[in-house]
Amino acid sequence: MANDNKAGKGKPLSKTAVAKELAETTGLEPKQVGEVLEALESLIKQQLKGDPHVFALFDLVKFELIRKEAQKKGTKPNPFKPGEMMDVQAKPAETKVKARVLKGLKEFESKKK
Repeated sequence: MANDNKAGKGKPLSKTAVAKELAETTGLEPKQVGEVLEALESLIKQQLKGDPHVFALFDLVKFELIRKEAQKKGTKPNPFKPGEMMDVQAKPAETKVKARVLKGLKEFESKKK
């Protein structure tokens, strides 16, 4: 990796900088690397939309699509004041993508310390 990072210290690499770094490492053109990264992005989105809503990027990161159903308005027992009831607001359904660190990055993290 080059030390002349234009993003500066403490900032993540831009999409262009990532493509340039990978191009230097692999010997491909930055445009080709950009096309590969775009194809990877579309593959991840396709896998998250389909079944089983999970995509693992090698041994590094696992992306998971989490869907929560809507909650109705109502009352339930107050956990802080036993015997009292509290009002619960209605919540709409939501969909989130959760990223989890896998073994490859966890090992890197433990070696770094």
